[in-house]
Amino acid sequence: MHNNAFHVSVDLVLVPVDVNDSMNRPVLSLKKEDFTLFDEGKQQPISYFSHEDAPTSVAILFDVSKSMTDKIDTERAAIVEFFNNANPADEYFAITFSRRPKVLAGPTQSMDDIERGLIAVEPGGSTAMLDAIYLAESKLRSARYQRRAIFIISDGGDNASRYTLREIKSLVRESDVQIFAVGLFDTFFFKTMEERLGRMWLSEITDPTGGRTITVDNRAKLPEAAAELSREMRNEYVLGYRPSSAGTNKWRKLKVRVTSTAGEQPLQAHYKKGYQALESAGPRLSP
Repeated sequence: MHNNAFHVSVDLVLVPVDVNDSMNRPVLSLKKEDFTLFDEGKQQPISYFSHEDAPTSVAILFDVSKSMTDKIDTERAAIVEFFNNANPADEYFAITFSRRPKVLAGPTQSMDDIERGLIAVEPGGSTAMLDAIYLAESKLRSARYQRRAIFIISDGGDNASRYTLREIKSLVRESDVQIFAVGLFDTFFFKTMEERLGRMWLSEITDPTGGRTITVDNRAKLPEAAAELSREMRNEYVLGYRPSSAGTNKWRKLKVRVTSTAGEQPLQAHYKKGYQALESAGPRLSP
């Protein structure tokens, strides 16, 4: 997952793309000819193409608020499945959040450190998910790898953050970090407005970064959802192109279409929907 746009040359824009089939499984066999890319509505020739599993720096955010009290064991099991499907060379930051976010571990490549820390956590308090995302973005600025991601497990909602949803959405849009989340909503009736909004908030945060949210209605489905996103984060295509007309200091919209020449249909592409064109260094993607 090339979440930090590197440059083959100063005017090359790189677009990371995750592709899933109708069962939400990663599609691994695509070729450059299967992709069509548009910048501000104009089709662009794809001059760079890659598909590789390089190490990633991942900030894992654990919801340990009071609402997770009876779900914490399942949350721990989900993290084990996430690790089982990750690249062994990945670097991790672990952050728990209830009334405020707290760094549990990291930077580390030891999954045992994180799992031991989670065992000692007792859920309780309100939910400051947005503050936890801000902290994760800050920690990832000093990450080892260029590929960077945030992975969130939560039952949604926020009733304690200092930062607003608008501020966090602006932050993640401009950052070089993809965000993925598993939202656990196993009750038909939401007790609070925060819980009702939680499902929508997660998608509003993850989707513009090129990541996505999986929602589950049963805690037993949580581990497999975590494993699915972990596999997806490892299998990403990167498309590169040189814009025919860049413009400067402007947010430029991107669109990617994917149609497999092997006949795999339908396919769904996840990618960041734009980049900031910079006057000094040419266009630069913030995937």
